[in-house]
Amino acid sequence: RNLKELNDIARGKELVVQKARDKLSTCQLQIKMLAKQLERVDMEIGKEEAAGNVAALSRLQAMRRRLCTELENEKDFEFHIFLTLKENMLEMWQMETEQGKYEILHEQLKKYEEELEMQYQERAKVRIWKEKIAALQAEENQRSREKKEEEAQKEYEEKHKKMLEDAERNHKKAVCFLRKSMARIHEKNAKEEVKTQEHMERRIQAVLSLKTSIASNREKLRTLQVWNKAMAFEAKKQEMKMREAILAKGGNVAKEIFLHKRLLEHEKEKRAHRERQKSRKIEIVSQILREKASICKRKKSQSCTKAIKGGVIFNCIFKTYALSQKPRCSPSACSSAGERTASVGETSEEIAPDVLCESGEDEEERDKTLLEPEFPGLWSEECDLNKISKGEMDPKQLATRVEKKEILEKKMEEFQSGIFHKQIVSGRECKQRTFYSKPSCIHFKDFDVGQIYKKKIVLINASYSVNFFRLVGISEWLKDFISIHFDPPGKMSSGMSCEIVVTFKPMINETLEGEVMFMAQTGSFSVPLKCTAKRCILALDKELIDFGSHVVGETISRTINLTNSGALGTRFK
Repeated sequence: RNLKELNDIARGKELVVQKARDKLSTCQLQIKMLAKQLERVDMEIGKEEAAGNVAALSRLQAMRRRLCTELENEKDFEFHIFLTLKENMLEMWQMETEQGKYEILHEQLKKYEEELEMQYQERAKVRIWKEKIAALQAEENQRSREKKEEEAQKEYEEKHKKMLEDAERNHKKAVCFLRKSMARIHEKNAKEEVKTQEHMERRIQAVLSLKTSIASNREKLRTLQVWNKAMAFEAKKQEMKMREAILAKGGNVAKEIFLHKRLLEHEKEKRAHRERQKSRKIEIVSQILREKASICKRKKSQSCTKAIKGGVIFNCIFKTYALSQKPRCSPSACSSAGERTASVGETSEEIAPDVLCESGEDEEERDKTLLEPEFPGLWSEECDLNKISKGEMDPKQLATRVEKKEILEKKMEEFQSGIFHKQIVSGRECKQRTFYSKPSCIHFKDFDVGQIYKKKIVLINASYSVNFFRLVGISEWLKDFISIHFDPPGKMSSGMSCEIVVTFKPMINETLEGEVMFMAQTGSFSVPLKCTAKRCILALDKELIDFGSHVVGETISRTINLTNSGALGTRFK
């Protein structure tokens, strides 16, 4: 390896010397050319002095000065190249002397290579002998395999004979079944052929109608083409008139026509933009109308459900009241009451399936998520009318209880169906976020896998009145790493806060992003969550290294700082 390196260095030095010689020869040629130019300029100066031409004389003198400076520079450059050539020649001779020292090593290397070739030949002979032995063993194994294959072939032929006999028997049975199934298939095919013929007739009629429409469209296209040609002819006429008018005025024809075309294109773009705006407005209006229709449908479905519940409650009240007033009630009044209750029951039975059909998948999902409230309230303690004794029943008390129950049911339905109240306090509506978190983003920086990290956030009620919230969940991809612990605070006045502890247990060394979702009385809100792994962030303090002005041979140094602002260490080159 060292000898190869020496040879490579020697070749490199030879190349450097050759390049230096080439440079020297080019420099010498340049000096000769400059000397010839100087001689020519001196001769011309003599002529101009004799002629007395002062302007030409000053120009030639300036040229002479420039040539003298160039000649001096070239001579300096030649001297510099000569010195470098001498140094490279000395280094090359030193390398040659070193190569002469290692001639004995060259001879030793040749001997070692010959010995290695002999060893490789011996190893090849041994390998060939082993391969021959392996080939003989393989032949013996092949013979034993052939014997086994012959025995297996005989067994297979016997089995095959048995299989053929069984197949003949099964074939006879299958033929009978096949005849029956073929008869059925023929019947089916006949029916399908009739259907296909009908379908083909329909298609033929459609094709004929298409042909007629194509013929009519062709006529329209012809008329359009004629109209387009006429319009193009008129445009050419107008262009010719414009050219004649511009030429008569003495203006630039090409420029004026170009500007006219640009104006026409601008008008076309304006028209297209207006059409696009109109179509966009139509789309927006249609979307708004669709949204309004869906909101109306949802409200209708909710009102229907309320009507059903109201009818059922009224039926229960009426029955209890009728039982308590039975001795004082006349038979006609009882019959009319029975008819009313029956009609209410029928209407509730009729309306219920329609309401169930109209409710969408979104409302079902909301009902699932908000079926059980986070905080117990008045709606959790429902009044059972059947448990109240008949003696204590009073119609006024019943009416007030029913009204209260209806109000509670309305609130529960609104909370479950996702319809939230607007907070209006002293004429002001709360349009901003009702809950704010401190900090605004839960950020776990520079984590290690296997460790446990905890962060505390504070949720503040920023609305104008009492509000409450519940935890909905976290993003699906964060459920294996994030756990949340907090005590439900119940109803919170405006300005009150609640503490939540977020625990992060990393299992993988990757950056994760998601959010913690909450549901409040006025709507849903979320707090963003980030988990960033350790990483190295390298940065330089300078974008450009400026050495400024300097003299040939002078050494100037500048320092640059490389900083790693990340938490992960790294190597650099």
